[in-house]
Amino acid sequence: MSVHSLSCTLGDRQISRMGYGAMQLAGPGVFGPPADEAAAISVLREAVASGVSMIDTSDFYGPHITNQLIKRALHPYADDLCIVTKVGCRRDEKGGWLPAFSDDELARAVEENLQNLGLDVLEVVNLRSMLDVHKPVEGSLEAPLRALIKLKEQGLIRHIGLSNVTATQVADAQALTPIACVQNLYNLANRQDDALVDSLAAQGIPYVPFFPLGGFSPLQSAALTEVARTLNATPMQVALAWLLQRSPNILLIPGTSSVRHLHENLAAKDLKLPAEALVKLNGIAA
Repeated sequence: MSVHSLSCTLGDRQISRMGYGAMQLAGPGVFGPPADEAAAISVLREAVASGVSMIDTSDFYGPHITNQLIKRALHPYADDLCIVTKVGCRRDEKGGWLPAFSDDELARAVEENLQNLGLDVLEVVNLRSMLDVHKPVEGSLEAPLRALIKLKEQGLIRHIGLSNVTATQVADAQALTPIACVQNLYNLANRQDDALVDSLAAQGIPYVPFFPLGGFSPLQSAALTEVARTLNATPMQVALAWLLQRSPNILLIPGTSSVRHLHENLAAKDLKLPAEALVKLNGIAA
C-alpha cells in the first residue's frame, strides 16, 4: 500500500478523492429536517470552499431534505462540482426503507432528484440494491438497471453507478452499460470487498465506501487508537487516511453536520501512514 494521487476520474470528470456525504444533514434516522438548517447549509458551503468537488446525496434522505438543502446552499453550482445521487429506495411515513425498483418509481425518483437539486441532468445516479436493506445479496438487477439506461438515453442521466451490490452484480451490470462507480460498505474493520476494490482499481473505476468511519456505530479499536496517538491524529483521521492509502480508486464521502468535524475529516488527506502503522491497522479486520 502506498500513497496515491488525491484525485481520481469519476465518469468523465477529474475530482478530489475527498468528497462529502450529505446523509447526516437530514434529521435522526435520515428522516425529517435537521435541528439546525443554517448549520447544515454552512457545512455544505464550507465543504465546497475547502476543495470538495463531489457531494453524495439522495432524494430519499429526508426524504427530499438533503437535496433541497444542497440547492439552497450551493445553487447555481460551481462547474467543477459533481453531485452523485442514488435511487432504488423510498421511505414510508415512519421513515422505514422500502424498495422502489419499478420503472415508474425509478423515473419519479430521477425527476424528484432533478427538481430538488435544481438540475437539468444528473451527473451520476447509483442504483441502490434493496434486495436486502442491510447488505449485498445475489439477485438480478437487470430490470431496474434497464429502466435507468432508458433514462440515460433520454438525457436525464450522464453516468450510472451501483450501490450495495456483489461482484457478480457489478459484472452483470457492466454487460449492459458502463458502470461509473460502486458504493458499498467498506472500512478498516469491514473488508469483505477487498477483491472487488482491487478489481475495480484495475479498471479505473472508483470504489466509494459508505460508512467509512463505521456508520451509526463508529469504529472502535485499541490498535486504531494507538496508531492515532503516535501520529498525533484522531482515530477517525487515521481510518480515512488508511482508506486513501488502501487503493488509488477509493473515493471518500465522510459525512458530518459540523464544520469542525468537516475540517478534521478533510485533514486526513495530508496524513501519511508509515509502514509500521499500516501493519497494525491491517490486522484490525482479522
